[in-house]
Amino acid sequence: MQLLDIVVVLSRPAESGNVGAVCRAMKNMGLSHLRIVSPEAPLVDEQIRARAVHATDVWDGAELYSTLKDAIADCAFVIGTTGRRGKKRKHVSMTPEEVAEFCYTHPGPAAIVFGNERTGLDSDEIAICNLASHIPVDEAFPSLNLSHAVQVYTYVIHRYFTSCELKDTQGTWKPVSQNEIESLVKTVTDSLASIGFYKQAGRDLQERFFRDLFARSGITKEEQEYLAGIFRKIGKLAN
Repeated sequence: MQLLDIVVVLSRPAESGNVGAVCRAMKNMGLSHLRIVSPEAPLVDEQIRARAVHATDVWDGAELYSTLKDAIADCAFVIGTTGRRGKKRKHVSMTPEEVAEFCYTHPGPAAIVFGNERTGLDSDEIAICNLASHIPVDEAFPSLNLSHAVQVYTYVIHRYFTSCELKDTQGTWKPVSQNEIESLVKTVTDSLASIGFYKQAGRDLQERFFRDLFARSGITKEEQEYLAGIFRKIGKLAN
């Protein structure tokens, strides 16, 4: 993956000044793809430009979305930043250094999602992500400003990418997008449902499991179609 394959996603940001500071943090580290999901308050262009300083081109190129699912639909995998754990969140959480290594060694594009300044990513938002990540901080004061968190991740990613030898990735595999993963997950779970697998609640948890597994593995279009064909045949045989 290249730096240009990294997409920074801000979900429900509340402060225009923070958005401008994020633009500056991104440009400092060679990133330019910013997506903003459903701001909690109207974004004030003047405030954003004042904080962005010489990174207003990142703001000018930013894309606005109404849902997080739409914002990450074309990405190969999605990393949600969070300091919270729990059964309905992610069991494993990577450090920024581990995120940088994972991104570098997997074909992109990849989205790194940051939540609202006050509440971070909620359970539904983190469920949409394939991986979770956290910044190890002092437990006495774990809260980071949004732009500071973005700066940490972008710095670590930039440093890791630029320290690695450039590799020719032409001819390597290209992973499917989140939309294609969703289609495969539906085929798999529909097939399992047709043989009576979901007699009790739990399909939503398995869908999340398959979605994360397929994204982390970086399956190709050919592999997606092959897997889908297997599970469609299972459904037909069951009927």
